[in-house]
Amino acid sequence: MASSTGQPTSTSSSVRTVRRGSSRPTHVSAATERGVVAFLGVDDAVAVTSGTAALHTALLAAKVGPGDEVIVPSMTFCATVQAILSVGATPRFIEINPATLCVDHQLVLEAVTAATAAVMPVLFGGRAVDLGPIHSELDERGIAVIEDAAHAFGSSNGTRHVGATGTLTCFSFGPVKNLTCGQGGMVIPRTPQEADVIRRTRLLGVVPSQDERANTTNYRVEGFGLRYQLSALNAAIGLVQLDGFQAAAHTRRHLWRTYREALAPLDRVTLVDVDVDHAVPHLCQIRVPHRDEVFASLRRRDIGVGVHYPPNHLQPAFAAWHRCLPATERAGEEILSLPFHQHLTETDIDRVVNSLEQALTSVRGS
Repeated sequence: MASSTGQPTSTSSSVRTVRRGSSRPTHVSAATERGVVAFLGVDDAVAVTSGTAALHTALLAAKVGPGDEVIVPSMTFCATVQAILSVGATPRFIEINPATLCVDHQLVLEAVTAATAAVMPVLFGGRAVDLGPIHSELDERGIAVIEDAAHAFGSSNGTRHVGATGTLTCFSFGPVKNLTCGQGGMVIPRTPQEADVIRRTRLLGVVPSQDERANTTNYRVEGFGLRYQLSALNAAIGLVQLDGFQAAAHTRRHLWRTYREALAPLDRVTLVDVDVDHAVPHLCQIRVPHRDEVFASLRRRDIGVGVHYPPNHLQPAFAAWHRCLPATERAGEEILSLPFHQHLTETDIDRVVNSLEQALTSVRGS
């Protein structure tokens, strides 16, 4: 039986590794790529081992390297910055819009220098980032846009899916992402040439492909490469998850709106806007005073809150590129991620919000 994307819904059929009567392997990662291509409405997609691998190979495909700067928000997971360093480039940290925790086109344009080779907007919490107003100027300067869309599979930028807007886009399919492969990632390339670079890189620089090598006694290693290919097991998980993605996306939107309604009466709590009508939310974040005390109080109540993320320009590993970013630093002191996944219930959300109200009262009274 096939899904709406034309892919098999049965995991057992997806993970078959040898065709009957043949020693040639069937690589399910290619089926996962085709499923994502159909879902997003794009020309190609290249599966890799993780979102970090996606960022790394996308930077290589965009020919970003030593001596180049990459504009990136400090408010992101450190993997974004490590990917930049892995190609020998340097991060240029920029501010965020405090309401969205994302960059905007004006903040990006103000940060461009003669050394800028790429911009890496982070689609924080699942919210799309629209750099359309400056795309032509960035193109004229030869500056690539590489989206870190680890949080944003299924979200839309206007009428088009994230990944279908003409930029190099990188997804993460880790355990808690909107779409999961258990562990995995994917790059949406802009050109066939970029796709070729990523495919060579993900398999140690070897050509031809795994399928093609089954019919030859030799192969070539044509350049730098890493073992970044997505495993058949992880790809099979992704195929099944993709078949049920629309239901998961609907649930995530419903739960985020439920949080919004429940949080509205609370004083001193600001919900970070993800543009839920267009996003598939990955996080539900609030900003609160005395965040550390509230965090500890909620943890004592067995509420699994978190912090996404401590700003990177304040991290020891990235001290060489420190800049003064007051809006980011203030957000870093106030943000709190509430429990959020599609298996939550409305009862769970009531418990979280009631516990938050109690924690705020306790902190205020201490």
